[in-house]
Amino acid sequence: MPSPIRLSTALGLAFALAAASPLAAAPASAGKAAPADARSWTLDKTASRLRFRSAFAGTAFEGGFSRFDAQINFDPKNLAGSRAVVTVDLASAATGDADRDQTLPTADWFNTAKFPRATFTSTAIRDLGGGRYQASGNLSLKGVTKPVTLPFTLQIQGNTARMNGQVVINRSQFGVGQGQFAGADTIPHEVTVTIAVLARAR
Repeated sequence: MPSPIRLSTALGLAFALAAASPLAAAPASAGKAAPADARSWTLDKTASRLRFRSAFAGTAFEGGFSRFDAQINFDPKNLAGSRAVVTVDLASAATGDADRDQTLPTADWFNTAKFPRATFTSTAIRDLGGGRYQASGNLSLKGVTKPVTLPFTLQIQGNTARMNGQVVINRSQFGVGQGQFAGADTIPHEVTVTIAVLARAR
């Protein structure tokens, strides 16, 4: 049976998280020069994960995306110059159930023939203290763009950064799950996306 998602970064959507990691930029004020870009980071794709959780007829299941990428600039001392764009290959979604996984790319679900990718673009970030942040951005999925706010934790040691976040997204807002699955009786509208990112400074 089909399964909804919630992204990137990364990240993941994108979502989510991701997504990989949503690192944002505050808009420049009128009459002021745009801030310099923050430090650039490269996503370690083999060590990063973008997962989602949902349920079918009351039975929980998990899945993930095996292909995603992120363009990341981040410095905790330069949040105005920090930003990320996380791209997820929707055709890489898998849950371990052959029937469900064959259905995910279809028009009722991700419609990957027409919308092959989901994208998270950061817009703002807040430092909540203690290594905790809250990133805001726009998630584009299946031709629909909606604002998403992702709380996450971040640890930077030397040239290595580790980010973990979780967000709940309503699949119905993006038209994911049509026909008999448009309602929430069989599959909940809310899907939980978890993001674990390892990135290295360039």
